[in-house]
Amino acid sequence: MNILYLVIGKNPLYHAQTCFSIYSFLNQTNENDRIYVITDSPDFYNRLSEKINIIPINQVQLKDWQGEHKFFWRAKIMALEHICTLHPDESVLYLDTDTFLFGNLETLKSDLENPMMHLNEGKLSERKSKTEKRMWQGVRNKIFGGITIDENHGMWNAGVVGIPANKGLKICELALNICDGMLAEKVTPYFIEQFSSSVALSENGEMKAADKYIGHYWSNKDEWTEAIYQFIITSSLKNNTLETDIETISRFDFSKYAVLKRVPNTQIRLKKLVENWFPSINKKFVID
Repeated sequence: MNILYLVIGKNPLYHAQTCFSIYSFLNQTNENDRIYVITDSPDFYNRLSEKINIIPINQVQLKDWQGEHKFFWRAKIMALEHICTLHPDESVLYLDTDTFLFGNLETLKSDLENPMMHLNEGKLSERKSKTEKRMWQGVRNKIFGGITIDENHGMWNAGVVGIPANKGLKICELALNICDGMLAEKVTPYFIEQFSSSVALSENGEMKAADKYIGHYWSNKDEWTEAIYQFIITSSLKNNTLETDIETISRFDFSKYAVLKRVPNTQIRLKKLVENWFPSINKKFVID
């Protein structure tokens, strides 16, 4: 299996999340597994350089991957295609940075004989958000990449994208054609990469959900970020070895923090309102 992360930007938070995710896999990987990190900030992975494969990417290549419509998330499909080109006969598992492995990797590999994404979010035609409703109106009964989009096509969460062996290049080509076609038609762009991958994968086998193996804490990043920072700070202060950190993560209680957390919009609005009403005062800075 080839495990892939695409991490762009200089914010250390994203790279800390990625390292945490990688640690969770390293305890179960074997000599037949490879971990790839495609990034414009390779220095963040010096400590892991003997365990993973680092592929630097520059802004010129990243711009090319975004395509003529300059759609950032198109680069995710291109990154998958790149690894599938390197290993066309092997499976590829893409992961967002805010993920971790908590289940059995060997069982996951068995499921990856079928196309896989994190979880099924339901048919696009039945989604309730305004953005998804607009998207559905833009693709309904239209042909993209040779596929007619109908009411049965589902929207799967793209925090995990698993491509079976021997199908990678075919699936990536289809996903890119669907994505580019939707961009050309000016379909609401927010979920295009996600939906393009969902359609391309579902057209090539029975979809499997990865959520019983992989946690994806996209809606509760604050709590997970604090836990990850605590782990990294403790490791740094104790001068732990990489092997010690990998072993520590193997004993990590992943059930301690919620992976899904819905914060009511009223709470968010009230917090912003209170901050505007009562801004911080009496700030003091060191003056040179």
